Amino acid sequence: MTPLERRSSVSLALIFALRMLGLFMVLPVFALEARRYPGGDDPALVGLAMGIYGLTQAVLQLPLGMASDRFGRKRVIVIGLLVFAAGSLAAALADSVMGLLVGRALQGAGAVSAAVTALLADQTRDGVRTKAMALVGMSIGLMFAVALVLAPLLTAAVGLSGLFGLTFALALGGIALVLWVVPPEPERHAGESGGRLADVWRHADLLRLNLGVFALHTVQMAMWVAVPAMLVQAGLAKGLHWQVYLPALVLSVLAMGGLFAMERRGRLRGALLLSIALIVAVQAALALLAASEAQPSVLWLGALLFVFFCGFNMLEATQPSLVSRMAPAALRGAALGAYNTLQSLGLFAGGALGGALAQWAGTGGLFAATTLLAVLWLWITWPLRPVGRGGGH
Repeated sequence: MTPLERRSSVSLALIFALRMLGLFMVLPVFALEARRYPGGDDPALVGLAMGIYGLTQAVLQLPLGMASDRFGRKRVIVIGLLVFAAGSLAAALADSVMGLLVGRALQGAGAVSAAVTALLADQTRDGVRTKAMALVGMSIGLMFAVALVLAPLLTAAVGLSGLFGLTFALALGGIALVLWVVPPEPERHAGESGGRLADVWRHADLLRLNLGVFALHTVQMAMWVAVPAMLVQAGLAKGLHWQVYLPALVLSVLAMGGLFAMERRGRLRGALLLSIALIVAVQAALALLAASEAQPSVLWLGALLFVFFCGFNMLEATQPSLVSRMAPAALRGAALGAYNTLQSLGLFAGGALGGALAQWAGTGGLFAATTLLAVLWLWITWPLRPVGRGGGH
């Protein structure tokens, strides 16, 4: 990478990290802490307040991505982070679950993922873009692990309102980074026009990647409905689950070097398909483990999570990189907006599907369904022909 590419990659990854840290810290404690608020005795309302973020984010990813194509990336990112900060402040000041719901909805309305990813694509060459996207993906994964450790400690000290106050401060930090650290966006992208949105939805390989990210995040969210309970069944207390998640995540980041080597040798398609195959293998192994009714082993579950994170991290880097390459330059924000919309819908579908399947079909049925979905995803993706560097077979 050139110095400018490194500066852009690190600063934009940090913006993602600050935003996601604020979000992740709330998730492990929200359901329990919301009970202290008026209306907290209504599980449906608490669940809606927790999940409304994903819905507003899914609705606004595409419009804000398109706006970044027309009005400039940085302008849209700053506005989105201001909306996110306003939602965080509203939640911090809330005195009821309904107030928390309004704050969470506003947080989701600051849907800047597509604009940030598009700006990163604008500022990096095809040959290093996957690495830049990987840096963003790794920052998000690291924030997830950090949040699991910090959330209980911070909640004990400052409560749920304090966590939202910290999220507000992190959002302001992200705005400062956009204004004073992120390199200027290329002028040709500010106000650039041309192309039709229909071109994004009719592009066969973009559609495959959009369906792919939907499947990836549906599987991921459905997994987390059951995996924590399996770890408890294996004898690991809830407060110690990070001791499995963190090593699995860190080791998977180190293992990504082999998949990046495939890309450097012109085998990006092979790396992509191998990553999906790893997801399939993990889901199948979890299905067999659940069907056996034997007590799971912490070590075995940790090994499966390591393999899952290897595939997940690589897909989080390669798929948005490929979207940015394949989309017309004038529609890059719109294409990444569509991609992020399907990602958000996958998070929603995975939580809903995972909960329903766990209740009606048990853990074995849940993982049988995720295995079938992952196999279907592999089949849909098989004809994809990546473009640019590393797009070989």
